[in-house]
Amino acid sequence: MTANTDDTDDTDGDRIDPVTLEVLRNQLEGIAEEMGQTLIRGAYSPNIKERRDCSTALFDADGRMIAQAEHIPVHLGAMPAAVEAVRERDPDPGDVFVLNDPFTGGTHLPDVTMVSPLAPGLTGGAESDDDAGAGEGCDDSSDGTDGDRSGREIVAYAVSRAHHADVGGMAPGSMPAGSREIHQEGLRLPPIRLVAGGQLRDDVRSLILANVRNSRERRADLRAQQAANERAEARLAELFDEHGRETVRTGFDAVIEYSRERIEREIAALPDGSYEATDVLEGDGVTDEDIEIAVTVTIDGTQIEVDFSGTAAQLEGNLNAPLAVAKSAVYFVVRCLTDPEIPPNHGCYEPVSISAPEGSLLDPRPPAAVVGGNVETSQRVTDVVFTALATAAPDRVPAQGQGTMNNLTIGARDGSFTYYETIGGGFGARPDRDGMDGVQVGMTNTLNTPIESLETEYPLRVERYALREDSGGRGRFRGGLGLERSVTVESDATVSLLTERRRHAPKGVAGGEDGATGRNLIDGESVPAKTTVDVPEGTTVTVKTPGGGGHGDPNEREE
Repeated sequence: MTANTDDTDDTDGDRIDPVTLEVLRNQLEGIAEEMGQTLIRGAYSPNIKERRDCSTALFDADGRMIAQAEHIPVHLGAMPAAVEAVRERDPDPGDVFVLNDPFTGGTHLPDVTMVSPLAPGLTGGAESDDDAGAGEGCDDSSDGTDGDRSGREIVAYAVSRAHHADVGGMAPGSMPAGSREIHQEGLRLPPIRLVAGGQLRDDVRSLILANVRNSRERRADLRAQQAANERAEARLAELFDEHGRETVRTGFDAVIEYSRERIEREIAALPDGSYEATDVLEGDGVTDEDIEIAVTVTIDGTQIEVDFSGTAAQLEGNLNAPLAVAKSAVYFVVRCLTDPEIPPNHGCYEPVSISAPEGSLLDPRPPAAVVGGNVETSQRVTDVVFTALATAAPDRVPAQGQGTMNNLTIGARDGSFTYYETIGGGFGARPDRDGMDGVQVGMTNTLNTPIESLETEYPLRVERYALREDSGGRGRFRGGLGLERSVTVESDATVSLLTERRRHAPKGVAGGEDGATGRNLIDGESVPAKTTVDVPEGTTVTVKTPGGGGHGDPNEREE
């Protein structure tokens, strides 16, 4: 394709030819993917560089997602709320906003989001791949831009979200089991300028670093997020050089419309009707009583309406989930039941509406504790929406997977280390094949922390890491196996566990048997699904994760 370096559109009106559309779509998705690679490569914490607990995306000037990297589902579906919160703050080119407040665009406090309004020129200005590192030796005062952008129009937003291993609060790792208000969970950041007009605000960064454990690691991880957003601006400038500004901006609309049309065709192929389901959470860290989530899913032509009326009121404990988290879970299910190959952007979300009663578990009022809602309640929302839609699409809905992220946090109160991990388990059996063993399920898509990295970075020793034999539910197709991970702590530490499916097993379908429940043990003694406890040197923590449910009559299995 011949480069078009002027600032005019070479298309006919607001139309764009199919070849250019496909080229642009892939280039925009490539920007989001490269942002993620920059973030992972530049981070210091194993939680980001090894587990890849982070996400990146590109939005247009109206706050519509135009491209995302295929990272963490619970991050990506909630990102539009963060961009909208920033847009309400009158951003300018050269600003970089940082936020984590679940009631103003965030999900839970450890997930720190960075939003950069972009106004790239047509002069290229892409930095070399060697300039995107973070941490020691990196000039934190640079904003990665190519000159004065005052007066330029914002054309897009670059967004990165990463789970920081600690953001303060009552327990190392900022994932306490017993929090009863958000103020106990860490430093709360409404959208605030970390960079203003291209200049780093050292006072803001100093304030953040003074309120977290292991500030050196947090500083480097924040700089890696900033580098990721800077990379997006450089690459977008190159697209303007190649295609022309108006062609690219027309492409924003076109890729969104393309996805919307495809998702609507998929929804229209599902049978109209209302479908209901309920499921429960196993207590909230304050009470052990079951907590109900209820949903009614209505399919009407090309539209889906998801209503969580009947769901429990907001909780005293920390499984409350902001509505943005519930939306993420619903969007994930809809994509799974339609065509996952449809480019993920705002167009995929337009035909889906989601509501929950204000003041409920899925739309809590501040100062509700929410740290467990993002990781555990999101998983149950996924389960219950899948269950509701099983009647509409029985050939596409698997048996229940492990339904939990098995959150394990171990850290020192002096801030010398904070280890956080979500541990994989059994994937539910599918209508035509067995479930996968020892994988992340539902709203998370992280890797594990390799034993070599874990033992190098932390005073921890892995005693056992293995599949749990016979933990998958029997069926014509077997549920995936859970995992067992045992870790010995080699210094005094605080252990926090936020887990589910310790009492109610992942369900099989169509005659398939349930998967095994999970177990948590400290020095061989069972502990509650949600617990925070100080332990001495030499303590061994074991997490046995649930297996997936089976699918179909076990007697029909072909060995």
